[in-house]
Amino acid sequence: MYKQIGILTGGGDAPGLNAVIRAVVRTAIGEYGMKCVGIEDSFEGILGETHTMKLTKNAVSGILPRGGTILGTRNKGSFVKMVNGKPQVADLPIGEALANLDILGIEALITIGGEGTLAIAEQFHKRGFPVIGVPKTIDNDLAATELTFGFMTAIDVATEALDRLHTTAASHDRVMILEVMGRNTGWIALHAGLAGSADIILIPEIPFSFESVARKVLEREKSGSRFCNIVVAEGAKEIGKAEIYSDTQELRLGGMGDHVRKVVERMTGKESRCTVLGHLQRGGSPNAFDRVLGTNFGACAVRALARGETGRMVALQGATITTVPLSEACANIKTVSPDGQLVQTARDIGISFAAPQEMAH
Repeated sequence: MYKQIGILTGGGDAPGLNAVIRAVVRTAIGEYGMKCVGIEDSFEGILGETHTMKLTKNAVSGILPRGGTILGTRNKGSFVKMVNGKPQVADLPIGEALANLDILGIEALITIGGEGTLAIAEQFHKRGFPVIGVPKTIDNDLAATELTFGFMTAIDVATEALDRLHTTAASHDRVMILEVMGRNTGWIALHAGLAGSADIILIPEIPFSFESVARKVLEREKSGSRFCNIVVAEGAKEIGKAEIYSDTQELRLGGMGDHVRKVVERMTGKESRCTVLGHLQRGGSPNAFDRVLGTNFGACAVRALARGETGRMVALQGATITTVPLSEACANIKTVSPDGQLVQTARDIGISFAAPQEMAH
């Protein structure tokens, strides 16, 4: 049994991170008598002059409803170098980090993060250091787990935004466009669009045509609904065109919502407005579902370590938490199936994805 374990958070923040940290600490101390050390600012905290904090039950008291992470996080760091636009895990810092973990008396790690963080965790595992991963992404695009914490809260925020835009759209006979996060997958856009009664949902998995968008807007006009609500995933693509980036060097998606606004206004003559939700989807207090899922992930990660598991990630599969190899955890992303049940349901109730074949209906 380990005497002392380390915990770190990496990548973008997500509602529910503190729920995981709290569950790890309470389970490790209360159930297994392990001590816990929080590593600050992701893996950077175990390089050079180390930055750590002692995590006791008192230290994690009251953090369950808090957004963000008490440990701090980093999207980039010394471990990952970009080579030809692809992230590569640098070799040198791992040796230094392992030496520092030894000095700190940390015998195993629980790393909470997305594919970048978990890829680094796998390198520690390959060097023989015990590690368990916890999946974190508001985009819900990791194939190995049915859900990730933060996703449900992000949908809640996007749905509330749509509800608010709805009243303005109806009052002014406008086209209101909401751009949401999700990188290369449309999960947030699809769920929020269904929950917030969008008229059109544009997602990366179903390339759209502006003719279809304009047709839907004008059809609604003819039927007496002189307003329209459109949800646009940041990675949505017009047929035959690439995604739109707000920062081409950093490959940061953004700007598709405003592009749709300009073209729709030009094609339909209707006044249009775009709202970009951005980091509002990431911040703030996690909802009840994400608190429970984060707590379950945290406790199960400690149990996995205590059982002697390593090089694995906790994952939700069929309402139970299991573990999968880290190498598999991020091997492929989970995308929305264009013929899937949710897309079909959306179409059945009259939501358009602006695919060209929809023009025939």
